[in-house]
Amino acid sequence: MYCTLVQLADAKLARELAQAATPERLRIPADEVMDAVLRGAGTTSMDPDDVAAAQAAVVVIGRALDSADALIDGYLRMRKPVPYTVPLLPVPEVVSVWAQWIGRYLLHKERFGTEEKTDPVVRDYKEAIRLLQEVRDGKFSLGVEDPLAPPSSGAPAFCGPARVFSMDTLKDFGT
Repeated sequence: MYCTLVQLADAKLARELAQAATPERLRIPADEVMDAVLRGAGTTSMDPDDVAAAQAAVVVIGRALDSADALIDGYLRMRKPVPYTVPLLPVPEVVSVWAQWIGRYLLHKERFGTEEKTDPVVRDYKEAIRLLQEVRDGKFSLGVEDPLAPPSSGAPAFCGPARVFSMDTLKDFGT
């Protein structure tokens, strides 16, 4: 996975994810329960119904992250002129962020009553897709491990015939 459950917990998304991913038949788990389940921490002292709901939500979140990974891999495989070998290992931090943004969007895509222009989930998703398109087109680099050749140093290269006048050929005319 390009984005892990712990990264989602570190991004303080436990409440949002619990609300978006908990199946309708279950009660939305408490924030601390969702955070603990995302982190894989102990839940024995917590309400079993909350733990079950959080675990069900994690399954839904996992599917969204898998879909995000597949979408990202699709763009990376189409990289021109040199495609990336996927999955990327190690995962560049920017790819983890894109996977988080895309996964959040996939979890929220069924909601209604929000303005697309002002919705941060939609904004982030569109930005991730835009940057993935730039990666695909070879206009955005993922960093040091990028398979594309680095840009030249900018020094001009000259080619042409050998020099006609030199210090040796001009020694009879000068100093």
